[in-house]
Amino acid sequence: SLVWAATPGMLFREDRQPSLHPLSLSWVLGYNSRLAVHSLMDGEHRVLLYVSSHTAVIHDILGNRQYHLQGHTNAISCLCVSEDRRWAATADRGPDALIIVWDSFSGIPVRTIFGSHPRDGVSAIAISHDAKYLATISAGTVQRVCVWKWTLPTETPVCSTELRPEFGYQEFIIFNPKNPYEFVSNSKTQVIFYLWEHLCSRRGRTASPLSLQTFSSVVGRFSQSVFHFDNSRALTGTSAGKLVVWDVVSPHRPSKELLAKPLSLEATKLVPVQKDSITVLTVSESCIVTGDVKGQVKVYDGQLRILACYGHSKVGPIRSISFAKTPPGPAGASPACPTSSQPSSDSPDSVSLTLNRNFILSTSDATVLRVATDGTNFEKLLEEAKKAVNAIACHPRQALLAVGSHCGLLRVWDYQQTMDLVSRVFTQAGIQCLSYDPEGYFLAAGFTDGSVYILDAISLQSSCKEFKFSHGPVTHISFSHDSEYLATADEKYSVTVYKRVLKNGSRCWEHLAGLHSHYKPIRSILFGVQLDSNEPRLLSLGEDRQLVEYDLSSSSKDNLVVLHRDRVEQEAVPLCLAWYPQLSTESFILTANNRYKMKLYNTTTKMCRKTLLGPTYGSPLEKIKILPTANTTDPQKYYLVYVTKDKVGLQILPVDGNPHKSSAFICHPDGVADLASSYDGRYVFTAGGNDCTVMKWEVNLNALDAAASLGGEDLIPFYNLLDGGREGEFFRELEDYFYYAQLRSHGIDTLETRQVSTHIPLEEIPSVMRAMGFYPSEEKIEEMINEVKFSEYVDTGEQVTKINFGDFIKLYINHRPAFGLSMKEIQRAFQVLGYDNENGDKVIDRGDLLLLLQCRGEHMTEDELAQCLTTLLGKHPGGDESEPDTYDPSG
Repeated sequence: SLVWAATPGMLFREDRQPSLHPLSLSWVLGYNSRLAVHSLMDGEHRVLLYVSSHTAVIHDILGNRQYHLQGHTNAISCLCVSEDRRWAATADRGPDALIIVWDSFSGIPVRTIFGSHPRDGVSAIAISHDAKYLATISAGTVQRVCVWKWTLPTETPVCSTELRPEFGYQEFIIFNPKNPYEFVSNSKTQVIFYLWEHLCSRRGRTASPLSLQTFSSVVGRFSQSVFHFDNSRALTGTSAGKLVVWDVVSPHRPSKELLAKPLSLEATKLVPVQKDSITVLTVSESCIVTGDVKGQVKVYDGQLRILACYGHSKVGPIRSISFAKTPPGPAGASPACPTSSQPSSDSPDSVSLTLNRNFILSTSDATVLRVATDGTNFEKLLEEAKKAVNAIACHPRQALLAVGSHCGLLRVWDYQQTMDLVSRVFTQAGIQCLSYDPEGYFLAAGFTDGSVYILDAISLQSSCKEFKFSHGPVTHISFSHDSEYLATADEKYSVTVYKRVLKNGSRCWEHLAGLHSHYKPIRSILFGVQLDSNEPRLLSLGEDRQLVEYDLSSSSKDNLVVLHRDRVEQEAVPLCLAWYPQLSTESFILTANNRYKMKLYNTTTKMCRKTLLGPTYGSPLEKIKILPTANTTDPQKYYLVYVTKDKVGLQILPVDGNPHKSSAFICHPDGVADLASSYDGRYVFTAGGNDCTVMKWEVNLNALDAAASLGGEDLIPFYNLLDGGREGEFFRELEDYFYYAQLRSHGIDTLETRQVSTHIPLEEIPSVMRAMGFYPSEEKIEEMINEVKFSEYVDTGEQVTKINFGDFIKLYINHRPAFGLSMKEIQRAFQVLGYDNENGDKVIDRGDLLLLLQCRGEHMTEDELAQCLTTLLGKHPGGDESEPDTYDPSG
């Protein structure tokens, strides 16, 4: 097998096969600095394993290559590596949490454990020294500890126990390297030692309870624990710079019959080894190694006498230490810290081996360094963003990506060569949004303190003094097509415009005007071009459902003029905005709302021309962009790139509601902050906000086109969206209502010869929709009728007065609620309308309900209300009573 034949470094020697997916992960910038970074290869190699969001990354630093271990749907919460670096285990928190064991040589997942801790996922994981067992701790309030023999094809642990809440939240776990049946875990205040027994019978494996004993200490907070290499003691590091020494109360007897007895240890010593808080504690050969908040690594012998100290003034708090498996060469003198003693000359061979091993440091400020123990050289391997990455922007003409972080770091990255070109650190505030101008000369940055910087795109030096006219964090920033205007939106619902002017013979930027134009968060600002001229136009879209267009030519200093203000939704909340490509004679603006609908509005009249079912991948579309394309064979072929709450996807244009024309992939499980695409459309980039990562995705449009073709043509994809499909009862019922509407349009009781037709008049659309269980508002009915009526008007100048069955099915699917109308929504509506009675139940008075129906919203007339109520009660207006319809709650 591939796993059996795998060798170290094989991942990067093989030629990768082209991806068969529309989007494939190509590179990851940034990593989770709260988790450990492991060294996978020795010698002069710099191969690291770390976690970025839901992906484990094997990164060859010298070769400038990455291999991605993908399989988790939630952000990875913990990882561990076997002693020989062959096996890596990752686990996550959240729904459908997984534990995956990877072969680091081949990158193949050799074991996946489903449902290990189904409620909350995993908070800590460890692998035994012989790599046969995994120990995990759940992430819930009531924690559960499990031991897994991961080579067995079973989803149940060989051993487990539940921890009492008074033990504290256990967040670290490690095996005894000399005994896989012992391990230790600790919280900030409690340390738990475990001894477990593996029971086996011919009838199957049973879970046996763990034996445990707890100890507490009031001297600082615990960080990590390890077993002493003499196999009789254990150590725990504290925030007070001390080591707690745990000793076995009675002599340890390793006989098999005593394995079930509790492992009894007591805190016998408290050794103050240093002043600074200990963040990392590990054992290497016959040495105890600590890392602290000052960035120092100290090596002690078995008696806790210091042997060596490694430190650098620019190293932050240490998060992990990973030693090379073998020393680089003959044993030599170890470097000494100015504040520590020299290593003793009579150290054992194992101590000498440890002192001559290179090691990898990772810090809590997202820096990874390699320390060579034959000198004081701290080689920086990675330096990433320390805080949330919310802003990315692609250069319009070069393979450059600008990345901005809340820590103030702005970097420009060459995404073809995968290397940083230039960076700048802003200390006064964090970067919230970025935008290049269309020529690529300027890079504008919006900050969390409301300031705006306009920078030279190459040097990142300021082109002018920063502006600060926004009263809250700047959330959106954009240039006009001619680079003459710059617009921003902020959290205080204001739009601010800056203009490029000529002063003293040179071009410079100045503040033009600002306007508090929305009363809810602004979701998009968008520059465009006037249809009848080359002048720019500016629009903003807010959660207040207002689409505002500004008159830039009439605006003056401190006076931003509004040209139009249009309400674009009745119930749904619009979330994003883009110019629709010119696929027909008519020009459109494309929006997406929180009801999974996409809408096309005429750019001039702002009339809703089409409503379409958008991608339905768990959450609505948050951001959309038209993908630039270099397709010379078909210039009319366009694609849309989008992000939802946690996914990135592609959509074939024109949008028509066909679900096979879109695809999506999980990119940032904890939320996507920003989206960008390369100037040639070959790559898409996503920023993960609080996960501090940026992901580069390679686009394969042929794969998306193939998937759309396999989904069927014409009406086949839409039939499958109906309950039961083309052969189902719902479809037959829809056919019956459609043809009944034909009869109604000709008159039910007519004796004249009927004209056979495949169409119904537009006036019958609301009746058939309601008959099928979709009850649109009057405004939606008007939008549906206008959508069909004016569908050919721009081309022919004539209005359509009827609709055929196929087009009606598309209209129904695109306009109905994406997931139907649930009873919860109806109950929620009555909770809003009603009030609490004396029993605390939500009720509404009949008179109040009738008054609301006649006075609020799309109010009904008294005659309309009477007609509806008599129909619902099974009574005819004429007074004849009929049997009420029966209702089957099962559907």
